[in-house]
Formats: sequence, structure tokens, C-alpha cells
Amino acid sequence: MEEVLASLATGLWHWDTDTGLVTVDAEAARLLGLPAEPATLTEAQTRARFHPVDWNEITGVVRLAVAEGTLAEVRIRIMDGDGNIVRIVRSRSKPSFDPERHAYELIGTLQEVTDPAPGTAAGRSAVTGDWRRSREAFLLDAGRALAEARSTAEVLRVAGALSMPGFSPDGLVVFGVEGDRLTVTGQHGHTPADMGPFSNMPLATDYPAAEVVRTGRAVYLSSPEAYRDRYPATWPLARHFGRRSWAFLPLTAGGRTMGAWMAAFTYPVAFTPDERAVLTTVARMLAQALSRAGAAESARELTEGLQRSMLPSLGPEIPGMRVAARYIPTGGGLQVGGDWYDMIPLPSGRFALVIGDVQGHDVRAAGLMGQLRIALRAYASEGHRPDAVLSRASRFLHGLTDGPGEDGLADLRFATCLYVEADPPTGRLEMARAGHPDPVIRMTDGTVMTRPTAGGLPLGLDPDADYPRTRFTLEPGETLMLCTDGLIETGGHDMESGWRRLRAILEDHEGDLESLADALVQGVHGPSSHHTTGPLADRREDDIALLLLGRPGEGRGRGGTVAVRPVVRRTLLSVAQDEPERIAEARQHLRGLLHDWTSAEQVDSAVLLVSEMVTNVLVHTDADAVLLAEVMGEGPGRRLRVEVFDTGDDLPHKRRPGELASSGRGLMLIELLADGWGVDPRGEGKSIWFELYEPGGSGAGASRDVA
Repeated sequence: MEEVLASLATGLWHWDTDTGLVTVDAEAARLLGLPAEPATLTEAQTRARFHPVDWNEITGVVRLAVAEGTLAEVRIRIMDGDGNIVRIVRSRSKPSFDPERHAYELIGTLQEVTDPAPGTAAGRSAVTGDWRRSREAFLLDAGRALAEARSTAEVLRVAGALSMPGFSPDGLVVFGVEGDRLTVTGQHGHTPADMGPFSNMPLATDYPAAEVVRTGRAVYLSSPEAYRDRYPATWPLARHFGRRSWAFLPLTAGGRTMGAWMAAFTYPVAFTPDERAVLTTVARMLAQALSRAGAAESARELTEGLQRSMLPSLGPEIPGMRVAARYIPTGGGLQVGGDWYDMIPLPSGRFALVIGDVQGHDVRAAGLMGQLRIALRAYASEGHRPDAVLSRASRFLHGLTDGPGEDGLADLRFATCLYVEADPPTGRLEMARAGHPDPVIRMTDGTVMTRPTAGGLPLGLDPDADYPRTRFTLEPGETLMLCTDGLIETGGHDMESGWRRLRAILEDHEGDLESLADALVQGVHGPSSHHTTGPLADRREDDIALLLLGRPGEGRGRGGTVAVRPVVRRTLLSVAQDEPERIAEARQHLRGLLHDWTSAEQVDSAVLLVSEMVTNVLVHTDADAVLLAEVMGEGPGRRLRVEVFDTGDDLPHKRRPGELASSGRGLMLIELLADGWGVDPRGEGKSIWFELYEPGGSGAGASRDVA
């Protein structure tokens, strides 16, 4: 590879800001004025070979290229020990940023620019034989760079870095038009103060750029005398810049002159037909790039405003509970999508939390999201339970999307949703889920678990879909997290690895709900905002919506709570007769509750016994099973108590199954594996329970007695 590049007079260089070292191959060393052999230099040694202005430009271009995901291209003047320019090279690279090391890394090429005396006859004659080929290569590079520019700022940066073959301007200005005024859109080679007299200039002014906008024809001024004679009124404004030649070209897109482009030179330029052709082509490409960028920015501003207007405020504080929320749109293209959250006051005095994600990241998704959100608020305000709210919303969305789109093709959209009805005084939650990720609970001791909930199909797929309800209680000091999959899967993660990342943030964070919401977003993307745009947003693959619900307690605690480190870690699950598949969820949930239990063998025993007890309820009764699991105490020697409730009247009894029997071993297993167990009659039904004592405490080794 290096031999091929060397044959093309192209060198390689590698710069790592973490180590502060620059590595060059033999050809790159030669271009830097060093012996033609591979070398490793410090940043100070490298900087000494570059013109000081060019070194500063490199650092700025590298940061901007990383932020915008584009190539970094810059011309560098190589200096000798006496401060003389010995050659000009062009560097092209795709820099990257390592957030862990907080360092930039650049691997690029260096190639000498073949214009020994820019603008002079000798300089142009030196490249006469290669003029056509150099011009074509330059225009291809310029067209590619301008086509990749995604914002007005990036277009202007690319325009400022253009290195034209045989003649290169040192001052560039892009003028726009607002009403009957000339404005400065961007510039290169000047200070902002220099542009003051040219900003807000009337189009009737006797100034080259104003004339270009009025007439749509280019103006070429090859000498100061030509400028002074043709535009005496504004010559004093241009004189102090010390330029010798100027080209003013119209920026035309769609048959409309949208502004003017000025290229100014510190040396005389004759503006030959070839030079004018290059300038005209660049002006056309620049106009198209600015038009595209302007349209995209306008669309982003419009759609982001639309999205912002659709998102609710969380309203007044809720006595007994705390709520925090974040929404961040996807990056790239339109800053809009189908994710949303909502908080709805209910007629019963309760309130509902809703989070969802409409398929797509476009205006259509945002429009459907707005309509669906309004429909959900209407159904909730009528007093329907969570399952009825989602059933009605699914029929509503199916009716909106069950038909051809604007292009005549089917445009069926669906939405995932999680609807939670909360009762602040008691902390009781009732929820229904439509294809959405399960909620997450952080207990007061920092234990974090997904909370398996019954669910149905995403909204809009089946107008007759059912959405079973799940009930449980948010204990004092606990925090409920609802989020869309963008928070979990962004950054190349899948649901499993993304969940592990979020779990670590939830477990380690200390602070209130607002700071926790910021920590979750920062842990995925960086600095958070309710409406983030720019380079941060451009790295996102999906929108993010996040809702946190906390219930304060007493004493010292986390997540906006003031709870003492609890003596009980509790979870409650229900398994209906027609949901035997949820036995696996119960096993998984119990393992999460026991994530820090010191005896893996006891965890396996507890999971086996829970599976056996819940299965017995579903097989031997007509009732649903309710599982209550509690971990009591702190440190080694904690106690696990598991109860399974049902409404059946028949009490279980031990049997002696034969070797080939497929059932009848449940109580025998409990008696064998548990430290204590029993059966308690209830007013309606019964409960069977068992206890395990963690090794290392006073409860360990207790006898296995039936209560």
C-alpha cells in the first residue's frame, strides 16, 4: 500500500491527540522537509513544520469533521527552519473521536499541491499541461464534498477550504438576500467585524455583489484600478483588505438568484476562460448545496417545532409521587419521529402515564403520533380501564392506516405503547402493554429489575386485539422507568446489552428523578436536552422517550426518595390460567430479585420451587396464581419468603408418587429444599409458602418444619 501511494507522491500520516505523537511514512516525511524515512514526531515537532495558521485550522477542521461525520480536508503550508514556505500540501483524512480516552485520532494522506506560484504566469504555465486533468479532479472533489455537506455551516466550511488548481482565493464571502437587502451568509479569510459594512446592504447599492444579485451576471475585477473605476462608491470599503483581484458570481438554483459568491485574491488574476469556467462551476455547485442545506434546515426546524408542540408538559406535581420525562429526536434527516410520552389526569383522581413509539421517523409518523396521543387522552378521560383504552386506540390507529398512502401503496403503520394507571395514595399501578418493552423497577436498595407485564400486539395491527392488565404496587422509595427502545438499543446495542448498560446507570446513580433522567440520556448519548439537535443528535439511530415515576418514602434514600435502606425487597406477580407461558417470566423475575444472593444453589432451588408451586395452581385449580416474593434483612443471612396464592378451597397434601408418575412431587420438593414451608388457609382460598435462609446469618440452618 505504501509503495503504491509513494509512486503517486502521496504520504501517510497518523496523529493521536492522546499520545501527542504524529507518525509519518517516508513520503510524508519528505513532504514535511525531513529525511525520506519513517519517523515519529511530537506535536510540537510537527507544528514547527506547519504554518501556524494552518495548524490551528487543522485542529478546528478535525473537530468539526468528527462532529459532522465528514472528511477533513485542508491545505498546509510547509515551512523551513528560516520561516520560508517550501511547499504546499493537501491533507485528506476521516478523523475519529474516542470518548473513553477523550482523544481524536487522524489517519490521512499528504500530497503536494502543484501550484508553485499561485496566480502568476509562471505558476499557471507550470500546470498548463495538467490544467484540464487538475481542473476535472478538483471539480470532482469539490462536487463530492459539497454534495455531502448537510448544513449551511458545513457548506461554507467546504467552500472555504477549496483549493482551486493554479489559483486560490484567500478571501471568500457568501451573500444572501432578505427582501431588498444583501446579507452576509458566511465568510472565510475575514473577521466578523470586517463584514459589518456589507451586512444589510440595500440591493440598489453600487456594489459588485448587489449588482450580481440584481442582474444574475458575474462580475470579474482583475485589478484594484478596475474595481475603483467601476464601483467608486464602494471601493473605499474594499480597499483596506489589500486584495488585487475579485470575482463575484451569482448563486442560482431553480432559475432563481439566491445570492452571490465572492472570491478575492491577494495577487492579480486575469480570469481566463478556463479560470472563469472553474469559478462558474463551483458557484453552481455551491448554490445547489446551499439550497439543499437550507431546505433541510427549514424542514428540520418546522418538524422539530411540530414535534415539540405535540409533546405535553408534565403539569403540576402529584402529591405522593414524582415524575420526570425526556424526549430526544433522532439524528440525521428530519428531527422528528413517532416516539411520545404523556401524563393524563383521570376522572377517578388517579393519573395515567403513557409512552409509545409509532413506526417511522418522518412527518407521517409524527402526525400519527399526535392523533394517537389525542385519542388515548380522550379514551382515558372517559374513565376506561387500561385494557379498554389500548383496545380502542388500536382500532383507531388501524382505521387511520388501513388504506393506501399518497403513492397508492399500502401504508400500514403500527405503534407500541405502555399505559400505566397510578393511584398516588397507595402506589398501586395497573397497566396494559401493546408490544412495548417491559417497565423497569429500581427498588430502594438499588436492585434493578425488569417487571414482566402481560401484553398484546402493537396498536394498529389487529383492531380486535386484547390487552390483559397487570397490577402491582410501587413501594415507597421505588422508581418505575418506562422508555422506548431507542434508549436501549442506540449505539449498536441489542435489547440485552443495552439493558445491561442502563441497569448499571440505574444501580449506580445517586440523586433525584431529574438528575437520574439526565444520567440515563447522557449514558447513552452525551449531554441531554429535551430537544437536542446538532452533532449529538446526528449520532442517534432512533428517537428516545423516557418516563420516570418515583414514590417517596421515609429517611435516607435514592431517586428522589428519602427512604432508609429497606429491610424488605418485595415483588408481586400474577399468572392467569390462560397464561402458562408467564411461569418462565416468574422464574426470570425471581432470579432478578435474588441477583446478589450469595448461594447460587439456593437460587436454583427457589426458582424450581416457584415453578412447581405456580404450575400446581394452574393444573389442579381453576384459579389464577399470585406470586409474592420478599427478601428480608441486610447483608449475609437474609431470608427469602415466597408465597403463592389462589382461590381454590382444596388444601395440598403430600403424596407418594410411583417411579413413573408425572406429578405429585411438589410438596416433597418443598420439604426437601426449603428451610421452612407451610400452607395457610385464607378467607377465599389459600397460600402455600416456603422460606430460604442465606448462608452466613443466624437464620441459616433452621429446621424444615411445616407451619
